[in-house]
Amino acid sequence: MNNENNDLRNVAKGSFDETIVDDGFYVLTYQNENSFTEVVERDIDSSYIQFHFCIKGSSQFIFNKGTYILNILEENSLLLYNPQRDLPIHLDVNPNSWLVSVLVSIKKFHGLFSQEADFITFLSDDNKNKKYYKDGMISPSMAIVLNQLINFNLNTSIKSLYFKGKALELLSLYFNRSEEANIEQCPFLVDEANVIKIRSAKDIIISRMSEPPSLQELADEIGLNLKKLKEGFKQIYGDTVYSFLFDYKMEVARKLLETGDHNVNEVGLKVGYSTSSHFIAAFKKKYGTTPKKYIMSLS
Repeated sequence: MNNENNDLRNVAKGSFDETIVDDGFYVLTYQNENSFTEVVERDIDSSYIQFHFCIKGSSQFIFNKGTYILNILEENSLLLYNPQRDLPIHLDVNPNSWLVSVLVSIKKFHGLFSQEADFITFLSDDNKNKKYYKDGMISPSMAIVLNQLINFNLNTSIKSLYFKGKALELLSLYFNRSEEANIEQCPFLVDEANVIKIRSAKDIIISRMSEPPSLQELADEIGLNLKKLKEGFKQIYGDTVYSFLFDYKMEVARKLLETGDHNVNEVGLKVGYSTSSHFIAAFKKKYGTTPKKYIMSLS
């Protein structure tokens, strides 16, 4: 009985951040930054192909009420398609795990590959009514696109357009025919190790956001030279190191203000501003209003 109670306490229900990019075409993202497992679910019928990418951590797909489980590990992908039965998404997302999923109707998918349908084995006439399952590694090129989807920080009005472009890029990389093809955009990102280093740089500045290291100190800590750090960070996260950190700090500050548990000065200190005037100026630069006016707008 105690074990059951512990399980209930340590599992929470979550929901995908879902973007509709076209008719029959969705991009779902999910980040579990907590220390406990989160469950996310979404109904989806048998007319859809599912692509799931685990950027960080791990998760389990639960089918048929737990009778069948598929693991998806860090830097791995899963393709699922079964025209004979629905495969609703039920995911147990482990702590500190990030996922991106692309859901495409078979009709839409055929349209994307109308010139190339013979190349994709499960689209052939022989296989079109068969279930299909494939797992694989996430390439460095795919990791860049996936991180750009997770860390989207552009104007929300162009989110659908941006996600559509990135989802198409992701699928084109996934189905890239030549195993030997050099599809890297940045010569220093030709292996997984450098992508991991850039990711660790992001984790470092977030964990020390109130007193972040200098760029040179950061480069030394992750084992990349300064030029590669700056270029790699921009390529993966679409922004400079400190601009990314500024946006992150302001988002943390906004959420702290919304809780009502801290005053403006306390929030400023938590995100690394020694004086409230500097924090207020930074907040206004980001959101166009002062922290005090933002709090007032909530009520």
